[in-house]
Parts: sequence; C-alpha cells; structure tokens
Amino acid sequence: MAQWIFFDVGSTLVDEAAAYDHRVRDMISGTSITFQGFDNARIAFAKQGLDGNSAAIKHFGLTKTPWHPEDEVPYSDAHDTLAALCGKGYQLGIIANQSSGTAERLEFWGLRKFFGVIAASAEIGYAKPNKKIFERAFEIAGCCAEESVMVGDRLDNDMIPANALGMKTVWIKNGLAKYQGAEFGKGIVDYQINKLSELLCIL
Repeated sequence: MAQWIFFDVGSTLVDEAAAYDHRVRDMISGTSITFQGFDNARIAFAKQGLDGNSAAIKHFGLTKTPWHPEDEVPYSDAHDTLAALCGKGYQLGIIANQSSGTAERLEFWGLRKFFGVIAASAEIGYAKPNKKIFERAFEIAGCCAEESVMVGDRLDNDMIPANALGMKTVWIKNGLAKYQGAEFGKGIVDYQINKLSELLCIL
C-alpha cells in the first residue's frame, strides 16, 4: 500500500519547455544550426527512447549555456492535484536533480506546503539515477521503497532506478517523453499518464 508519492520537478511538476527552448537559442547563436533543425533532432532522439535534449546537444557538438529558471512555470493542474493527493492522506516528497534552492523555488510557485521531504541533488550530494538519492529520501521520510511511488518524465533518471529499488512507477509523458512509445517503459513502468491530474484516477 503506497504511503509516499515522490515527484521529479522538471517536466513533471514544472513545465520547462520555454527554458529548454531559451537554452537552445543561446547555444545555437552564432552557428549555422537552426532552431528547427535542433528541435527535429531532439524529437528524433526522444523517439528512440533517449534523453532527446542531451543527445541533440552531443550530436551537434554544442556546449550547454546557463539555464533560465525564470522561464519555468508549474503545470496548470499541479497545485490542485497535489492538494487532492494530500487530501487523500498521501505523504508527498521530491526526488529530483535540481540546483540549490529547490525549496525556495517550490515556495515561490506555491507548492512547498505539500511536500514533507525534498531530496534535491544539490543538497543531498547524489544525483539520479544514483540509488543513493532515493535511499536518502526514504531515510528522511521514514518509509521504504515498497511503500512509495515515483512520478517522473525520464525513464533513465526516474523510472528505471525507482523500479529497481522496488517502488511503484508512474511515467508522465510531458516534455520530450510524449514522443516516446509505450514499449520503452515495458517492464519498468506501472502506469503511464499524460498529465498530473490523471494521478487521481490511479492513486
């Protein structure tokens, strides 16, 4: 019986599309690479089950430019979904690869109040898919993997390690994940959803 639901942040609770696009335009500035060309490439890589943004950056030989957090915005159903899950009696937490200040950003977005545990890589010292960031979150929460659910958009960072640890897994098809076929999650994903509010039909 699940007691804790852990969430990734980017492309799970928070829409990063504009921030990714901003970074792309910064990276390709002064090159012959077009935005459309980069976009086509990252979608093609995503369809192969890869992390499309990272694969496209490597493909074009680009160097990551600074992230633009000001472009991030919570998904429109995030607040109400989290509130409803808390109302159902679930404990909520974060397991995410994030820079310092995750709690402050969640507070700014009006989401901090829902989370009893925030295990962010910058503070924990381990990044997904390293199992130690998950184990540290369990330690803080006082729960075990079998009592927990992981919700995230990345198969490599979220679903595969969570499944290996014994968590239930919910793959949310946001961002480039929407281009990835169901077959990529076979054997590691318990549920697939297209938006956060669909969690309420599962949990």
